Amino acid sequence: MKITYPVPAETTSVFVVAADRRPVDLDAVVPWRMSGPHRRAASRVIGTPRLDLRVFPAAQSPWRRTSLGDEGRAALHAARHHVVVTATAPVAEQPEAAQVARAVARGVADACRGVIVDVLTGGVVPHRTGYQAEPGEFRLEDDWLGWSTDIGSDGSCPPWDPAGSGACTCLTVATRGLRRFGLPEITLEGAACAHGLCTVSVLRTVARSLLPGHLAWSAASPETRCRTIGEHLWIGGAESVRVSGAADPGRRPFRVRLGSRADGSCLSVGPPSGFAGTLNDWLCRTPALLAA
Repeated sequence: MKITYPVPAETTSVFVVAADRRPVDLDAVVPWRMSGPHRRAASRVIGTPRLDLRVFPAAQSPWRRTSLGDEGRAALHAARHHVVVTATAPVAEQPEAAQVARAVARGVADACRGVIVDVLTGGVVPHRTGYQAEPGEFRLEDDWLGWSTDIGSDGSCPPWDPAGSGACTCLTVATRGLRRFGLPEITLEGAACAHGLCTVSVLRTVARSLLPGHLAWSAASPETRCRTIGEHLWIGGAESVRVSGAADPGRRPFRVRLGSRADGSCLSVGPPSGFAGTLNDWLCRTPALLAA
């Protein structure tokens, strides 16, 4: 079986620098007060539709009421000014375009001693003023991924008892941040709330596995608006990741089955075809598989 997901022509990243001190002249900050490998790229796109900088009083900021995590929300609410860095670029130019935008946000944060909030992940980007440049090498683990967690209210949770977690199906966890790379967010729905950490580990591993192939495909097929992949993702360690539509009976990798919503807005993750057990049974085996 195969699944197909849509790939947008362009995506947008938004970083908000929450600060009490407003920078006098942003043109004097970017790229002149930036450091690191993205300074030259920033100088090429600043002031174009690819990279926009705006300053808002916090009370009038369009991002004040956006959906964020607790840390990001607190940073925006506590600040007097929001310096908004917005980058829009073709998917084929990712992840560099997002890296350049975050490098610009770091330069602004250095100039006004601000806190960087990534609107797509909903969290704060760790940054040491004056000491931390945006890395040249892209790694998804460098705070490019956030999480959305929902606990349903359908009354399926038993009293706290790890042995009874199989009866609970109220947890839904979804990634935040993958859509800036043109990849749908990934969700896992119907797990026990006791399996929150395990669910995040599964989704993080799936994201790490899918993204490199997606980015390579986007660079090679910049005009194509849909991508088709196999429904089974095999993970046998960082060195042996592949997407396949067929089983491999000679191996015992950690295996997931991918699905797609009808509108293509997200990919779903679940047990592979033929797994004899519930979603919670499958998740209980995940830590050993990930550690292998």
